[in-house]
Amino acid sequence: MPEGPTIVILKEEAAGFVGREVRGVAGNSKLDIQRMQGKKILALRSWGKHFLIEFDGFSLRIHFMLFGSYRISEERPAPPRLSLRFSRGEALNFYSCSLKFIEGDLDDAYDWSADVMNDAWNPRAARAKLTQSPEELACDALLDQSVFSGVGNIIKNEVLHRIRVHPESTVGALPGRKLNELIAQARDYSFDFYRWKKAFELKKHYQVHTRTHCPRDASRLSYRKHLGRFKRRAFFCPLCQRLYP
Repeated sequence: MPEGPTIVILKEEAAGFVGREVRGVAGNSKLDIQRMQGKKILALRSWGKHFLIEFDGFSLRIHFMLFGSYRISEERPAPPRLSLRFSRGEALNFYSCSLKFIEGDLDDAYDWSADVMNDAWNPRAARAKLTQSPEELACDALLDQSVFSGVGNIIKNEVLHRIRVHPESTVGALPGRKLNELIAQARDYSFDFYRWKKAFELKKHYQVHTRTHCPRDASRLSYRKHLGRFKRRAFFCPLCQRLYP
């Protein structure tokens, strides 16, 4: 599943389509996608894992789910869920994704302060939300999009290792310093992820995700196929990541 930094990269790669008129629409979506025909793209925005194409009076939300992908002015062998075509043969093609129209102003639909990569990100608001769920596991708290929009499973695993917290620690048991580190690193690691992915070197920076041994102490990492209420894969070091029960 593409995480927040990947959607920001998509927004940057597609920036040249802002102000352009959609000349053709195709795809196997059951939505009335033809309503975008002849419309001008006013803006491209992102909120966590949502890619947002803004038109006059409405927007299209694209969520890539687990296996979604995109191509800019290129095609995959599979049929697209949506293809927006422009002059000069250019196109935005989206595959295996979820589409939804959002009516009205996007500012009324989204809390931008929850997006860890947005300029409006508010760590104090994140902390206030976390303190309302003291029994939440740290691994689940990081994946809660209402708190950390854009954080996915890779970022979750890497952040918890970076701050030396066991994924089954409860939020309420974390010392104040550790809670602050969790909140800060959710954003900081997301920007590291963004830089590494743009440089095509993300995977070489993984410390625990899909790895077998901890780079800090060389101990064998623990692996859980389905951990927490979100049932996502977890890689962690049982030696240096402390459990706060």
